[in-house]
Amino acid sequence: MNRLDRYLFRQLAVGLVAVTVGLAALVWLTQSLRFIELVLDRGLSPAVFVELTGLLLPSFVAVILPITTFVVTLFTYVRLAGDRELVVMRAAGLSDWRLSRPALMVATLSTALCLFLQLWLVPVSHAAFREWQFEIRNEMAAILVQEGVFSSLGDDLTVYARRRDPDGTLYGIMVHDQRNPAAPVTIMAERGRLVSTPRGPRVTLQNGVRQTMEQSPPGAPSPGPRLSVLTFEENSLDLAASSRSQQEASRNRDSRERFVGELLHPDPAENLPERDLRKFRAEAHQRLSSPFTALAYALVALATALSSAFRRHGDSRPAAIGVGIVVTLLALGLAAGNAAARDNMFIPLIWLQVVLPAIGALWVLLGSPGLPRRRPRLPPELGGEEPSLGNAPGPRLS
Repeated sequence: MNRLDRYLFRQLAVGLVAVTVGLAALVWLTQSLRFIELVLDRGLSPAVFVELTGLLLPSFVAVILPITTFVVTLFTYVRLAGDRELVVMRAAGLSDWRLSRPALMVATLSTALCLFLQLWLVPVSHAAFREWQFEIRNEMAAILVQEGVFSSLGDDLTVYARRRDPDGTLYGIMVHDQRNPAAPVTIMAERGRLVSTPRGPRVTLQNGVRQTMEQSPPGAPSPGPRLSVLTFEENSLDLAASSRSQQEASRNRDSRERFVGELLHPDPAENLPERDLRKFRAEAHQRLSSPFTALAYALVALATALSSAFRRHGDSRPAAIGVGIVVTLLALGLAAGNAAARDNMFIPLIWLQVVLPAIGALWVLLGSPGLPRRRPRLPPELGGEEPSLGNAPGPRLS
């Protein structure tokens, strides 16, 4: 890598790191706002908040890295053209393909990083994120019960305690349990105590009333719902989230926490429906093809920035054309992914929207294919060879 390549590579690499980190931090901030309730209202530590939301960063970076590669490549070369640096480089004998070499090196590194993220780190981090969610909703349910607050432990369990002692004793308890939609339960007790069990936290209630809304059996004298009231001296209730939903979550893992091999060939013992199998296959091909969009978008940026003619007062058309092309490609990629998830016959479209722009950009950069291209002769300070005196042409007499 000569001095000119290092100069371009440094500008591209520094800009890519700065833009990617800034955009990833912005996306992380906006997406993590929904988890602030865990810290402010439910008493979890900031370390839990940072660790939980930090597990989302690999998926954010995997999505935005191809876009930031395109943005940095396009605007770096547009700026070089505006500052007349490209004019000087071309006057020194550098072709468009030679000028593109540092950007292609940066795009190749971005592609390799995206492959690492999509094939390994994103599934691992998302699986850890789901485990944290499970622990917060189940193992940490005892922590989430706050005095004087209606605490929702999942979507179908609400607990209220008028007062809570440091040892876990609760007073003035009300529990509304809808984990069985056919028979919702409301429990009121004078006091209770939180205990930990292998199945999760459990509260032992004393001196209370259990009210159950039951459906009357067919043929009963009074059809419709019927209220059943039971007075007890001691009763226990699990505070884990809905067992039905948790069993489904443990049986069918999300597609983002599966590796590509598991998406293409899931375990037959899971008995997944055909609709999920189609989605998994489409997700696998999207995960394999999306890293190469970093290289394809970089080629599009180079083709639009280097193919424009020199204008003395600057030209904003290459940037506008490049942004318009990539926005169209993003929309087509989203449409192809949705179509492939519904019908796997459209899976080739996922790859076409990556391969065709790259081929078109290469055709523009290389010019007319099939014609011999003269290799530019660079001065020594730019990496060229010193001229040989023995081979230097002498004066010719006419």
